[in-house]
Amino acid sequence: MWYYRALHRHVVRSLTGELPAAGGRVLDAGCGTGGLLRRLREARPHWQLTGVDFSPLACALARERTGGEVLEGSITALPFAAATMDAIVSCDVVCQVADPAQALREFHRCLKPGGVVVVTMPAYQWMYSYHDQEVGNLRRYTRGEVELLLRAADFVVTFNSYWNTLPFPLAVLRRKLLPPPARTSDVRLYPAPLEAAFNGMMALEHAWLGAGGRLPLGNSVLTVARKS
Repeated sequence: MWYYRALHRHVVRSLTGELPAAGGRVLDAGCGTGGLLRRLREARPHWQLTGVDFSPLACALARERTGGEVLEGSITALPFAAATMDAIVSCDVVCQVADPAQALREFHRCLKPGGVVVVTMPAYQWMYSYHDQEVGNLRRYTRGEVELLLRAADFVVTFNSYWNTLPFPLAVLRRKLLPPPARTSDVRLYPAPLEAAFNGMMALEHAWLGAGGRLPLGNSVLTVARKS
């Protein structure tokens, strides 16, 4: 799906700018079935990749798909010793736990001094809809709220922007004005012309953010921070 291709590209860019290509231990906190782990392995084969997920089925599928280390556990109680990770990535998962502050404290505990965290969140609580209910989101966040959470966990924010901006009017129309008759999520592979159109929009956003720009609104938030 176009969304995950764009998401993975943003994560790879964010980590590549912060970690050496020659090495580093990276944790995908809430790795699901391993899609991001596979993308990171393709982009940086010398990184040591680890995944953790709450779902036993997701962990089994991630191990099968990646052949790497994937452990069962919660992001609010990570099964790792302190100061063992160079970077932690968590994509649209902190928004699914009842205590997001505890999850970020765990990220801080497990990171080495100067370690990097990359977090993505769904944007704007007023956009909460059938989609969030189906995928397990408990709430949505503004860019400022994400930054406050990270600062409270003693992180120093180095990059913070909305993204998924160009499709945002379509998301508002779909989720708030023309919702489907039955509860569902918007996670699916769309017809090829739509996928191509979304890919084009995401390429523009990627180029802008990669050049150091920021986006003033969007359906998602991307934040990069360091352990102080």
